[in-house]
Amino acid sequence: MLDTATYTPRYKALYRETIRAALKQEFGYGNEMQVPKLEKIVLNIGCGAEAVRDSKKAKSAAEDLATIAGQKAVVTKAGKSIAGFRVREGMALGAKVTLRGDRMYEFLDRLITVALPRVRDFRGVSGKAFDGRGNYAFGIKEHIIFPEINFDKVDEIWGMDIVICTTARTDAEAKALLKHFKMPFNS
Repeated sequence: MLDTATYTPRYKALYRETIRAALKQEFGYGNEMQVPKLEKIVLNIGCGAEAVRDSKKAKSAAEDLATIAGQKAVVTKAGKSIAGFRVREGMALGAKVTLRGDRMYEFLDRLITVALPRVRDFRGVSGKAFDGRGNYAFGIKEHIIFPEINFDKVDEIWGMDIVICTTARTDAEAKALLKHFKMPFNS
């Protein structure tokens, strides 16, 4: 059993001990509070047409997402009806979860060191997927790359969106922060 009072996630300790000082020197910040840090990580699974045909698919996606994230996922619902897609307002279409604090650092550690290397033909993630305000978003095609998911019990393989929000003002600062966390950028 982990003693949560004294336990600090590995990536959180790495940030405090080395990354913060390196970024402060690299960008010439005068104040410790100017140094960019991770704010939150948002995970999203959209079920799409499968959820329209079978309402249990969104619930299954939410359970898988909760297993990966370590906290309960929220089922996302349609905002308005779209007759062409057979979607009604309030219909469950996917799941999302927002990670902050220690869970966020734990997830980032597992993502970079365990999950991404398990992707078939992995050549790194795009270094251009920043939004202009220091946030990074990318997708994975199979949620089964996470070791928490039991491959034998999976009824469907879902794609997943991962958004890493930082306090950085520019993309260069955010990319430098993620590079210090050893994010495998391909460019």
